[in-house]
Amino acid sequence: MAKLTKNQKASLSKLEKGKSYKLAEASALVKEITNTKFDASVDIDIRLGVDPRKANQMVRGIVTLPHGTGKDKRVLVLCTPDKEQDARDAGADYVGLDDMINKIQAGWTDFDVVITMPAIMAKVGRLGRILGPRGLMPNPKSGTVTQDVGVAVKEVKMGKIDFKVDKYGIIHTSIGKVSFSPKKLEENAREFIHTVEKLKPSAAKGIYMKSVYISSTMSPSIPVDVKSVDEQ
Repeated sequence: MAKLTKNQKASLSKLEKGKSYKLAEASALVKEITNTKFDASVDIDIRLGVDPRKANQMVRGIVTLPHGTGKDKRVLVLCTPDKEQDARDAGADYVGLDDMINKIQAGWTDFDVVITMPAIMAKVGRLGRILGPRGLMPNPKSGTVTQDVGVAVKEVKMGKIDFKVDKYGIIHTSIGKVSFSPKKLEENAREFIHTVEKLKPSAAKGIYMKSVYISSTMSPSIPVDVKSVDEQ
């Protein structure tokens, strides 16, 4: 096991062993225990009592965080020429169709979200082997296959994220940056947890939300008392 650095030891010393923190406490503490020179991401991990291998226990959804994620997502819109101006006006970083598809087939993936239209999904489908493994394939469930490409771009730019449970039953996503105030981190976390709660599959038995942890890119994980989520 790698030896802990002085900063890592100092961070761990601020955590009480065996304690689960209230959401407000954890949102403040994650800022205290992060010792980075850059503005680290703050992440949330939720372990669910589901079996993701069963289709009726899959948990997937979208959420718009009240204060965004702090990341400026690069959005590519693949659309027909009549929709290009809508996409640009909404703030899309890259707009086009055949020219962009050719670039992607040549190896270009310098973007974070792809938005497209139902009418051209057949063309976009050819990019599945490139976009699929990177989690970039547009999907109607996540709102990235739509006629209203302008609206979809605005939502992504405002902090809309889509998420799904992994094969271990864990949902992992970013809920902000260390530079956010504790209140903003708390409100983003609460919105995310509530969204996941509402998606509980009827086939899931026993405890649904088994554990919640908040951490930053370089910090230890802070256990959150799930019962405290509704305490303002």
